[in-house]
Amino acid sequence: MTSNGTDSVNLFLCYPLLLDSCPKLHRLTVVKMAMYVFMSLMILTTVFGNLLIIISISHFKHLQSPTHLFVRSLAASDCVLGSLVMPYSMVRSVEGCWYLGDVVCKVHFSLDMTFCISSLLHLSLISVDRYWAICDPLRYNTRVTNKTVTVFTTFAWLFSFVYSFYVVFSGINAVGLEMLILQVYCVGSCVMFFNKRWGLICPILTFVLPGMIMSSLYMKIFHVARKHAKVMSERVTVATKGGSKSQSSAHRERKAAKTLAIVMGVFYICWLPFFTVTALDPFYNYVTPADVYEVVTWFAYFNSTCNPLIYGFFYPCFQNAFKILISTYIRGINDLNTLTFE
Repeated sequence: MTSNGTDSVNLFLCYPLLLDSCPKLHRLTVVKMAMYVFMSLMILTTVFGNLLIIISISHFKHLQSPTHLFVRSLAASDCVLGSLVMPYSMVRSVEGCWYLGDVVCKVHFSLDMTFCISSLLHLSLISVDRYWAICDPLRYNTRVTNKTVTVFTTFAWLFSFVYSFYVVFSGINAVGLEMLILQVYCVGSCVMFFNKRWGLICPILTFVLPGMIMSSLYMKIFHVARKHAKVMSERVTVATKGGSKSQSSAHRERKAAKTLAIVMGVFYICWLPFFTVTALDPFYNYVTPADVYEVVTWFAYFNSTCNPLIYGFFYPCFQNAFKILISTYIRGINDLNTLTFE
């Protein structure tokens, strides 16, 4: 009886031979399979959707504008998040165990923060780019060049990398929580704690500030787009060739502004729960259940899944590029130079 009881208990441990092993999460097999299927589909959509964005912009010269170069860098952040971070998070979320050791756990969290922060910063850069393009078009070409894009995207990547690895490996985020960590630590866990100070600093620096930038710029863009639409509707030369071009240009700008507003809305919906939990949890003695934390984490990951879907559905140039690439590499059609833009 004692031997059988011990064996039964060990079946529910991450490391059955270790006394200080973490327990596995008790889930029904059908629930675990459903979670694996859903998360795997999400990962594949994130990786291949963003790969389509990257390949489209890299291959077709018509798409290599400064704006689309920002989008390509954003897609790179989301793609590496889906390929290097999300698969390991999936196993941790479903099994409740981390099998790769403490050092890899720190690297995992560092990369997770790096790619997520990089994605958020790129969304802010795209909003600034759209603001200059719509609200100050005469100086846009001199302000925003490919060189400018390279400088800002490089800064976004470097800041994300240095900030994330410094916070995780220095342990500054967990100062004062040493006793708590010792009490809850077990072999097979991969958890990151934030003290009250860094529980506020991280959300403010990486979510609140970028969100305020995007919100204020998009409000200005909508105001200008509405003003342009009113002017265009009052012109009596709409039927002329020049008027038609002006109207078409204004329509494209309004559509771009609406699409970017959808991007911002998805951004808030996906990231607000995660940063709310991160900021409030230290003030409530870390009572947030592990499953709740995993849910808000995957909800935040979902933002990286949505970005390529938004561009694919709302930008005709990307729709055409996707069709050509898929036809080329799946159906064997060799003509890659028939890309047309609406």
